[in-house]
Amino acid sequence: MIRNKPAYIPARSLRAALALAVLGTLGACANMSELPQGTPLAQIEAKYGRPNFSCPDAGGGQHLIWSQQPMGQYAWGVHVDGAGHTGKVAALLTDEHFKMLAQGTWSQERVRCEFGPPAVIDRVGLPSSDQLVWSYRYRQSGAWNSLMYVYFGHDGSHVTHFNPGPDPMYDHDRWSFF
Repeated sequence: MIRNKPAYIPARSLRAALALAVLGTLGACANMSELPQGTPLAQIEAKYGRPNFSCPDAGGGQHLIWSQQPMGQYAWGVHVDGAGHTGKVAALLTDEHFKMLAQGTWSQERVRCEFGPPAVIDRVGLPSSDQLVWSYRYRQSGAWNSLMYVYFGHDGSHVTHFNPGPDPMYDHDRWSFF
């Protein structure tokens, strides 16, 4: 009886393949935010697929979001007016964009409509003072695998504070590819 041995893939080849896959993904990420304002929605959807989240805008339009959450680190949004004209496609999960949370009052619905659904919804703290926390996976400063923690306080009614932290999914002691 002849048995087929499983194919052996050298570690160097596997690392090279993973590196190329990551670079390809990052290249695709950069392209969506480079779309010019006014790009027809049909053209955006033909290239990147349908958005996976939307919210109504004031004036009859919509805010459309293409999100890679819960496992990815990128999300893009575009405002489309009632006549179907698109604004500039914007990267949503960036340090600069998260700074919006420091201005005004942000309900859960407002956060979801601006950034898309979070990667993780959790509660932290002691039972008498626990807080609702939404976590968004993103690349802090464009380089670090991070989570942006958005705290809604004990009652969950509005954002009380937010801060970045390392993403435990990328524990380099366990998952060292390079």
